[in-house]
Amino acid sequence: MLKKIVITLIVIIGYLLQTTFFKAITLAGIVPNILLIITSAFGFMRGKNEGMFIGFFSGLLIDVFFGKIIGFYALVYMFIGFVNGFFRRIFYPEDIKLPMILIGLSDLLYCFLCYIFLFLLRGKLHLSYYFVHIMLPEVVYTVLVTFIIYRIILFIDEWLKSFESR
Repeated sequence: MLKKIVITLIVIIGYLLQTTFFKAITLAGIVPNILLIITSAFGFMRGKNEGMFIGFFSGLLIDVFFGKIIGFYALVYMFIGFVNGFFRRIFYPEDIKLPMILIGLSDLLYCFLCYIFLFLLRGKLHLSYYFVHIMLPEVVYTVLVTFIIYRIILFIDEWLKSFESR
């Protein structure tokens, strides 16, 4: 029960940080994807099911408050959490390289899926412009913010695991 409450609070705090604090400090109009960091981190720390669960509710928050179609972001985040869950077997808490690479690739996948389903299908074919001006800066900004947020999530996850083992 405590695990569900803590994870729910992490997702809500991540959403609030993404939509308030980081909106105030945008770089060239780009905001880091905090909910993607949370979804990816819990995916490779806890497995596919946990990643899907957190991804679904993270995406649902985005859908409800900002999405035009309810369920699109929930499916995208759920897919990203599921894919990151496959890397649970090679995840080591003290190694930061794997989380940085996975979160960067997850953000690239997120941006690419958003491009395909939100822009390409409407006939907007400027992939090079979208990649250089939106995808790449968001991936870089998200990876830079991951240094801080990942350590906090890792600490909370280790605390939850020690609490669960008691």
